[in-house]
Amino acid sequence: MRLVVQRVRHASVVVDGEKVAAIAQGLLLLVGIASGDADVDLHRAARKVVDLRIFEDDAGKMNRSVREVGGQILAVSQFTLYGDTRKGRRPSFAGAASPEVAEPLFDAFVGALRDERLDVQTGKFGAKMAVELLNDGPVTLLIEVAPASSVG
Repeated sequence: MRLVVQRVRHASVVVDGEKVAAIAQGLLLLVGIASGDADVDLHRAARKVVDLRIFEDDAGKMNRSVREVGGQILAVSQFTLYGDTRKGRRPSFAGAASPEVAEPLFDAFVGALRDERLDVQTGKFGAKMAVELLNDGPVTLLIEVAPASSVG
């Protein structure tokens, strides 16, 4: 699983001209599911995200988590995070999980985030989405979550 985590002042998703999700201060997560991600510890990944200390404290240091600041999360499935551009000019998406595999894993990850007692919104899986955000900082991180079978 590959996550792009962006600290935002606000973010929203529009599908077919209709706003389907919106958050105020919090995290925008772009979530990519790889073909071998069936054994990913989704609860461990969710805890990692919600406990990341990337919000500023009173001294201006990144010492607070989204949980501590009362922020929200907007999770958007994005298979293009597994686009391979090493050969040619057209990305290959062979490393991305098929929709039949990815959708239940994405839903389970969102469920694990909600188990952390945070307000979690989502885009619409498989839809063409317009994602709007105001990145705060800017702060953007890339997290790779390995399947449990490959964690030593």
